[in-house]
Amino acid sequence: MKKVVQFLSIALLLYSIVGFVAPRPVFAVECDPSTIQAANNDSLLNDINKVCQEALQSMEKAVKPHRDELRKMEAAIRAFQARIKTLEANVAKKTIEIAIGEKELEGFLSIASSKIRHFYIRSFTTHPIALFLSSANIGSVLRTIGYQQAVINEDKKVIAQTALSVKELEDKKKALEGEKATLAILKADTDRRAVSVRKLVADADAYQSKLQSLIAQISSRQQEFLGEKLAGLNIPRSAGLMGGCVDDRPIDPGFSPRFAMFTFGVPNRVGMNQWGAKGRADAGQGYDQILHAYYTFDGYQNFDTNLQIKVNNGNSINNGNIIWSGSLEDYMKRIYEVPVGWPIDSLRAQAVAARSYVLAATNNGSGSICANQWCQVFQTNPKGGTWEQAVNDTAGKVMVQGGNPIKAWYSSTHGGYVFSSGDLQGWSSTPWTKRAIDASSSINSFSDLFSSAFDRGSPWFYCDWGSRASYKKTAWLKPEELADIVNVILLARQDSSTREHLYQPDKPNPAGTDTWDAGRVKSELGSGAFNNISDLSVDWDRGTGRTTQVHVSGDAGSRDFDGAEFRNFFNLRAPANIQIVGPLFNVEKR
Repeated sequence: MKKVVQFLSIALLLYSIVGFVAPRPVFAVECDPSTIQAANNDSLLNDINKVCQEALQSMEKAVKPHRDELRKMEAAIRAFQARIKTLEANVAKKTIEIAIGEKELEGFLSIASSKIRHFYIRSFTTHPIALFLSSANIGSVLRTIGYQQAVINEDKKVIAQTALSVKELEDKKKALEGEKATLAILKADTDRRAVSVRKLVADADAYQSKLQSLIAQISSRQQEFLGEKLAGLNIPRSAGLMGGCVDDRPIDPGFSPRFAMFTFGVPNRVGMNQWGAKGRADAGQGYDQILHAYYTFDGYQNFDTNLQIKVNNGNSINNGNIIWSGSLEDYMKRIYEVPVGWPIDSLRAQAVAARSYVLAATNNGSGSICANQWCQVFQTNPKGGTWEQAVNDTAGKVMVQGGNPIKAWYSSTHGGYVFSSGDLQGWSSTPWTKRAIDASSSINSFSDLFSSAFDRGSPWFYCDWGSRASYKKTAWLKPEELADIVNVILLARQDSSTREHLYQPDKPNPAGTDTWDAGRVKSELGSGAFNNISDLSVDWDRGTGRTTQVHVSGDAGSRDFDGAEFRNFFNLRAPANIQIVGPLFNVEKR
């Protein structure tokens, strides 16, 4: 019972903590989807965005002091509920022990009843005077009296012990009933409190998610801007195309110190790495080994080579007008994805991947496929040469999973890492794509990537993307330009409602409002703004191939930024079309 009282004290303390209950969020009426949809100009959208941001900041400020306490309270409640279960187990054990005690006491009570009866009889039949009168000598009388007294004493002892046992058992039963009642109250009340606390946290989380979703709708304009800027780089997604980036490291733009952001590979890193396949073939791997390095599949299946494929002039599946149709193998002979002079096993791997892709993407020819790198690069004239040999060597062969062709995505250069489809924003997870390190040995440094990544021979393996007309058409940035990008991140963190003013100053503002230049950003930021950057470095995850943190040092001290956060704001603010195009990037300083 003492332990139950102790737990009652704990419960009272716990409930006193619950008693503070964080205030429920105040919902901003103006910040809702219908208001956003009804907004007919950018100024109104900016006002709504500000309201949403203020509501979110108010919510975060209101919840922040309580959230940790609520989480701790949940843990305390769970621990308390677990202890109640232990007490319940102890009560159940005591109940069993009492039942056994009652069973044993039945025998003791029977013996005690007999002792009491005999004691009563002897009290009338064994009077000392009667013994003296009936006995021949006093010695015999004394022995008889002594024996009878001993029997009487033993009977008294048994009777008294039995009475005590009965009393103790009754006390235990009474205490047990009290414990059961107390535990029932505690359990019901604790469960009720736990439900209340969890609902409070869930409500706060749900409302914050709602606000963030509404803000995301407004800031989708920024995502569109980034998408358009990325498209302007004309990144070759197929190894057979020309163009792309220029390595600016040996070029002096006319100023120093200077910084440039270099990306490993191109954006889409799912499935087969075309330059990686070449590197693997150069290392002696056959096409089957190459394909298994990039995909998870059950095996190969031969499909009808005369199955009809339709090609459209759009930029996606079933888009635009049909410009060509023919058999599966005639279509394959017109694929221009990789150079014809590559090793034959890399071409065979490409042929099987392209054949698998077209069948999966068009549902075995029922739809149409586009003729550019958004689907597969196609020309109406056969490519010929060793490409046609690779197609003939693998005629009809398709990678399947569960009996169906896999959608075998691929791209020109992965930068030493392969992603699963679920790793890309907006993509769904698929069982045939995988995450892997695409190198001949373990990767512990950027130097390891340069020496052992299978696609290290690609011209797009390590690039600073974009350029501007000045500074010898390079992507080099001055320390003050990099400082402006850092200040933009700090200002957006300080006041998220300013984001629509933080696009690059050398292009029209896509939100239709004014873009703040470097001076205005520093003025809005106030103390802590950077004038120049002296050093910049990155941390990265060797297992997944992602830059995780960016470390900045300058005249305003040192700051750390999340890798994705730095990349997004860099791309929004950097001049011309200079960009970081993928998750793994590094900085070069000269």
